[in-house]
Amino acid sequence: MLATACTSYDRPDNLEPVASGDAYQAQYREPTVTRANAQFLRSAELNAQKCLPYGGAAGSDGRIGKGSAIAAAALQGERLTRNDLLDVRIADDETLTGDYVISRDGTLKLPFLDPVRAQGRSSDQIEADIARELVAEGFYDTAPRVSVRAADFASVTVGVSGAVFEPRAVEIGGVPGNGLDTRRQDAMGASTEARNLSAALRAAGGVRPDADISAVEVRRDGTVYKLDMRGVFEGQNAVDVMLLTGDEVRVPSRQCFQEDLMRPSPISPPGVSLYLSNLTQPASDNASSAIGQTVREVPWGTRYLQAVIDANCVGGPRSTSADRSSVLFTRNPVTDVSTVIERDIEDLVRRADRDDYDPYLLPGDALACYDSTITNVTEIGRVFGVLGAVSLLR
Repeated sequence: MLATACTSYDRPDNLEPVASGDAYQAQYREPTVTRANAQFLRSAELNAQKCLPYGGAAGSDGRIGKGSAIAAAALQGERLTRNDLLDVRIADDETLTGDYVISRDGTLKLPFLDPVRAQGRSSDQIEADIARELVAEGFYDTAPRVSVRAADFASVTVGVSGAVFEPRAVEIGGVPGNGLDTRRQDAMGASTEARNLSAALRAAGGVRPDADISAVEVRRDGTVYKLDMRGVFEGQNAVDVMLLTGDEVRVPSRQCFQEDLMRPSPISPPGVSLYLSNLTQPASDNASSAIGQTVREVPWGTRYLQAVIDANCVGGPRSTSADRSSVLFTRNPVTDVSTVIERDIEDLVRRADRDDYDPYLLPGDALACYDSTITNVTEIGRVFGVLGAVSLLR
């Protein structure tokens, strides 16, 4: 038993070709050279070899292409959707002036007038239609002055699919928090950023590292618009359009891991929830092992070694704590195949090429730490002591 404690055990097996660097991240592969023969970093090159071309109409210089600019222009501006509250005013007419809500069928219904189409349209377009209806129904000889202003934007439900971590229908917009600004409520007009495309992507878990954000698709009324959102990682946000209820968003995949997407942005995941275990001894109950209702959260872009340190798996007396290892449990979001990798912590700390084997963490990853050989021997000695005491009692 003492000899067993000093021997290594089998490394985890994987269906994905981890060893060759062909898993979701090339950083998952095992070091193929010693610390003394550490080579140049190759993970970025291995990841890029699998990348499909960008699907957006953008040049190789990364600038937004003409096609994306045209699509963005078609969707830009304040667009109204059903359940929005509108302040409608008609000059010198108190009968029709009032607050109205866009109906479920996407029309604005004023007394004595045919319904006016409002879904997906601007205030100016609705104003023109109301004035035209008033003349057509004989209420006015000439078109009156009409004002249509959004008094409150409703939340919208849109479908988000493709290369996001949580593809689903999401509800975005509405009033954030419980507090209300009374001055804002009393003012005429409304404004919101909560119905933007970036809010929908973030509500769906954020874009995955394999996402092709040069060709994010927005389907509206049967028409598909392709938007280049790479500018959000460069301090630009020109294509963050306002969404409407019924819109469908799809993020295509480049089928490769892109390290430049592992940075915080308006469309990145808000963070990474990790499942951690760093117990020296198995616990008899959850309370003593500090298992709570929530898991540890780390910022988006955190790497494996940072999480190992965060889980208190590094440090302590060198003579007894240096020979530790840790295991990462992850899943390929493209194929949904799990991957398990094990690292010798001290070896990873001291490798000059550590970045090549230090993967980025993804939402839902799990991390477990194993103690050093000396701790294992000590634990076996404790077990022998307990068994000896039991034998004496018998």
